[in-house]
Amino acid sequence: MQLLPWRHATREGFTLRGWHTPPSGKPLLHFLHGNGFCGRMYEPMLRQLSNDFDLWLCDVQGHGDSDHGGRFLGWNRNAALAMEALDAQGAAFAGVPHYAAGHSFGGVLTALILGEQRQRFVRAVLLDPVIFTPAMIMGMSVGELTGVTRHTPLARQARARRKHWPSREEAFTLLHSRGVYKGWADDALQAFVTHALQDSADGRVELKCRPSREADIFSSAPDRLWGLLGKVRTPTMVLYAEKTFPFVTESVARWRAMNDAVQALQVPGGHCFMQEQPDMAAQHVRAFLLPD
Repeated sequence: MQLLPWRHATREGFTLRGWHTPPSGKPLLHFLHGNGFCGRMYEPMLRQLSNDFDLWLCDVQGHGDSDHGGRFLGWNRNAALAMEALDAQGAAFAGVPHYAAGHSFGGVLTALILGEQRQRFVRAVLLDPVIFTPAMIMGMSVGELTGVTRHTPLARQARARRKHWPSREEAFTLLHSRGVYKGWADDALQAFVTHALQDSADGRVELKCRPSREADIFSSAPDRLWGLLGKVRTPTMVLYAEKTFPFVTESVARWRAMNDAVQALQVPGGHCFMQEQPDMAAQHVRAFLLPD
C-alpha cells in the first residue's frame, strides 16, 4: 500500500500532517485515530480497505507526525481542523464520494463532524468511540473548572506511561501482550512500533504523542456532544467491543435510541479490536460502507 505525505498549516500556527494513497478514482475513506495513537498504526486493517477505497489519514494535534501545537485546542476544534486540512490539501479527491471512519477518540471526532457537517460523508463507521454519557460530560465540565479532571484514572495512567525504549525491537518485545496492547496481532503491534514511535536524540526511541497530550485529552470532553449526536443524519454504524468501557455501551444504546440514522453492532475483542483482528474489522467496515 503506497502512502504519500501531506501537510497543512493551521491558523493556530502549527502544522498538521498525515498520509493518503495516490488518487485512483475510488471512493475516499477519511480515518481518524485514537488518543495517543496515529493513523498509520492501523495499517493492517487499512491495507485491506485500500482495495475498495483511497485513504486519507490525519494525525491530530500532538499525535503521529503532526506538531504538538502547544495548548490542546479541544475535541471540537481538532475535528474542525481535520476537515480544514482535507479541504485545503485533498483537492485531488474532490470528485469522489467521501466516507468516514474513526477509532476511540477519533471516532468521537468523526461523530462531531457528522453532526456539524451533515452532507460531508456518505456513510460512516465508528470503532468503539469513547462517547461520554451526559452525566460524565456534566461531571467533567465541573471538574475542568476545578482541575479535578487532571487526576482522573485515565489521565494519571497516561502521564505515568513509559515513553522511551532502547530500540523498536525492545519496545515490541516489552509491549507484546501487555496492557492496552494485549491480544494485538503481531503486524498491528509492529505498525505501532514503526509509526507511533520516533528516534530520540539520545539514540533511543520514544512515543511521538507525549503522555501529557494523551492526558490532556483524557482530562477534557467535547462541547455540545449530545446535541451534535442528535443532529447526525449520515448513516452511521457503531462497532463497539465486547470488552469495552461500560460507559461506551451505555452511550451507544442511548444514541441509537434517539437517532434512527445510527446502527450498532457488538464485535468480539477489546477497545482496540481492530488491532486484535484487523481482518474482521475491515470486513465489518467495508460491509457497512459499501453494502451490496
